[in-house]
This record gives sequence, structure tokens and C-alpha cells, in this order.
Amino acid sequence: MKKSPTALPDVIMLEPIKHGDSRGFFLESYNSRDFESAIGIYATFVQDNHALSKKGVLRGLHYQLPPYAQGKLVRVTRGAIFDVAVDLRRSSPTFGQWTGEILSAENGRQMWIPEGFAHGYLALTDNAECLYKVTAFYAPEAERTIAWDDPAIGIAWPGELPPILSEKDRQGVSLGEAEIFG
Repeated sequence: MKKSPTALPDVIMLEPIKHGDSRGFFLESYNSRDFESAIGIYATFVQDNHALSKKGVLRGLHYQLPPYAQGKLVRVTRGAIFDVAVDLRRSSPTFGQWTGEILSAENGRQMWIPEGFAHGYLALTDNAECLYKVTAFYAPEAERTIAWDDPAIGIAWPGELPPILSEKDRQGVSLGEAEIFG
């Protein structure tokens, strides 16, 4: 598994080794030993999520407060997304900063987003399928949403805007109004 940095030191890009031939390909999308070696911590995943989005759908920016905070390992099995993480740890030198990467079925890249970050993505293609493993169960009482277009964060979303949003995501608050991590 190849590891590469992002603009935020704790958010890590991973690329599984793909073995291909005339029949197709094989790869290990997740191996706990390799994952731990790449990110330097042991993570226990408790739930896998699978979402299908049409082009222009933006999901996020979501996070859960402690004790339900989630780390996420995100990948795409069809199409492409622009995947974003925002540092919500007030004590962090990168507080309020974001990083974004294109994840696609073609490039096979995955993004590790640790606890303390908001996560969101924009579907760049029709029928973009996103799968992500999480380290804590979904807890609606702890879920929060930050506005995708908060100027204090200033995410440079690609493509045509405004995006297609759920009602919940339309209600996202600014970083200044959000309940965040210490």
C-alpha cells in the first residue's frame, strides 16, 4: 500500500497495490496490518457505508462529536468524487483548514480521515459509488453538519455550483457556530 501526504498532516492518502492482467485485476482494498503500518495507529472499523450519488450531489460536511467521533477510510468503486476533510480540532495548528483530493474507481486512491475532522464530497460523475469504513457507529444525536460553502473555510469545490444538497446539508452551520473538538 502506497502512502502519500495531503495538505493536512493527519489526513493520509493510501493507494492499494493493484495486480492486473488480461482477466482484470486484484487488489486488497483493506488490510489491517498494512493500514496500521501506513497511518501509524491501529483503527477498529465497526461499520461500512455505501453511497450512490449522481453528478453534482454534495454530501457534507459531516462529523460526530465525542464520544461518537468517527475516523473514516473512504474509497470509490465507480465514478469519481472530490473528497474533502476539514480540521475541527481547536488545538491543532491546522484548525479550520481543508484538504481535497479526487478519488475514483480508476485511480483506486483512498483517504484516511481521523477523528476530529469534518468530511464531505462532491460527485464528479453520474453514479459515483463511495464506500467508507468508520471507527464508530452512526449516532444521530452526535451528528453535526458544517456548511459546504462556509467562507471561513473556503473550500475550492470543482465543477458547476451550487451543488445538489439534502435538506440536512442545507442546514449546515458556519465553522464559527459549530460545536467542535477541543
